[in-house]
Amino acid sequence: MPQCLNPVFRGLFGSLSIALTIGAALPGLAAERLNLRLGPFEQSVAVGDLERFAKTGEVPSALQLYAPVLTPQVRKSLTSRLQLDPNFGGQIVDELLKSPSGKQLLSSLQQAVPGLTIEQLQASFWLAARQANGLDAIAVLKAIPQETVTVDVTKAIDIASQLNFSYWKSQAVSSLLERSLKTDSDFRSSFDPSNPGSESVQQQTLPLYDHARSRNLPVDVYWSGKTRGPLVVLVPGFEANRGFLAYLARHLASHGLTVAAIEHPSTAQNGLPVSLNLDQLIPAKEFIDRPKDIQFILDELTRLNQESGFLQGKLNTRQVTVIGHSLGGYEALALAGAELNLDELRQFCRGGNLLQRVPADWLQCAATGLSENRFSLRDRRVVQAIALNPAIGQIFGKSGLSQVATPTLILTGTDDTLAPAFSQQLQPFTQLPNPKYLLTAIGGTHLSVSDPASFGGAIAQGTLVKERRGQDVAPLRRLLQGVSLAFIEQTTSDAKTYAPFLTSAYAQSLSTSDLPLRLNNQLPSNLTRLLTFAALL
Repeated sequence: MPQCLNPVFRGLFGSLSIALTIGAALPGLAAERLNLRLGPFEQSVAVGDLERFAKTGEVPSALQLYAPVLTPQVRKSLTSRLQLDPNFGGQIVDELLKSPSGKQLLSSLQQAVPGLTIEQLQASFWLAARQANGLDAIAVLKAIPQETVTVDVTKAIDIASQLNFSYWKSQAVSSLLERSLKTDSDFRSSFDPSNPGSESVQQQTLPLYDHARSRNLPVDVYWSGKTRGPLVVLVPGFEANRGFLAYLARHLASHGLTVAAIEHPSTAQNGLPVSLNLDQLIPAKEFIDRPKDIQFILDELTRLNQESGFLQGKLNTRQVTVIGHSLGGYEALALAGAELNLDELRQFCRGGNLLQRVPADWLQCAATGLSENRFSLRDRRVVQAIALNPAIGQIFGKSGLSQVATPTLILTGTDDTLAPAFSQQLQPFTQLPNPKYLLTAIGGTHLSVSDPASFGGAIAQGTLVKERRGQDVAPLRRLLQGVSLAFIEQTTSDAKTYAPFLTSAYAQSLSTSDLPLRLNNQLPSNLTRLLTFAALL
């Protein structure tokens, strides 16, 4: 995800517009009146007037000063709800407020509304969820028993980027995932697939070029003297390079697999996206061109496999496992058969609350410029798909992933703010047919699986939050090495030998107290119910 998203995102409506939106979402507005303070200027606004505007779109006389910034988008932000199942609402909010991000949010909110205590803020969220079976600005307002509250507009603007319901929901279910996916079984095995293999790895860069589409497509090929199993294709995310998963490429090649790490043409100009319009972060046709890049590369590798040379006979393009990160995860699933549903995507992008979209949503909304409505990019050479922190919350709609025709493994990180777990991985996971696996990193972020030695630069350093990378998340990378190899081996005669490594017991054997790791082929019934309920809204 691009480093410029945060300033663009926060500058959508201007300072006062954001202040009103943030202020309305703050529990401090429980009262009958709200004082907006901006430097020496202070304006008193009745909560009832704000509610009237939210319900009808009419700007009361008391709010005429703010009429230029009370746009339809602001109105949507006031009425947008975080829907909660009545049976789980209190529990979800309680888990949210106890999470590190929830505590940080409450602390920030207290600075913006200094007249309230942390306890009052906690109570307002909990009461609103219990009374209204959901959270929205007005419900939270009515849950605070205080007549007048002053909001520091400047500080409210500073916390605007934290008002992200999808990320909040991911944080709320984090502890539920850690507890409910845990197994009491001990893991024992005579070997560990996360350890390096015995083969000597060779690497060569192929400067491929698609003349028909004028696309430069460099590929790093990793192989050994003894090759077997399917070809593995590694696909990086938006504006990342082919070194993003280099450690995984070397690991798989050391076990006798041939790996092709690809790189898409950049759409950035001078380090920025091709457009500062958030709905056009990349050209719409990239959502078709990028899967076609992989198909072109497979065609070229098929040719090289038949020609005399160092790669002859080493490229099994009839059986391919695609491993993609972020936007690359979308590509892996699209090639595996997931059906794009642009009608539903357009509906979301037109009607969704702008201030509550996550970066992954903005990225997917760029695809609305395509002329098609529903279509498939299925490539039957792809027999498995692994999607790491995929950005897939909207682009396949509510049923497109049910068309996936291959075994699938999804990685989710509960502290991923760019592609939050709840909307971008957990809800999509419920759509996928079996066999499927969910690898969960409690506390993992969007770039946690990146290669510490090969991936860096502006993209790695310029995301919206502090990323957990390097040695801090080494257990996750090790688990990914072992699980990826075991998953790929399910297409070979060694499937039974590697099957025990596709279990939660194996994942927990590599866990740490600071980074709990889980691996499951289904979610617990209570969490599935919550995800299904949310998907219907």
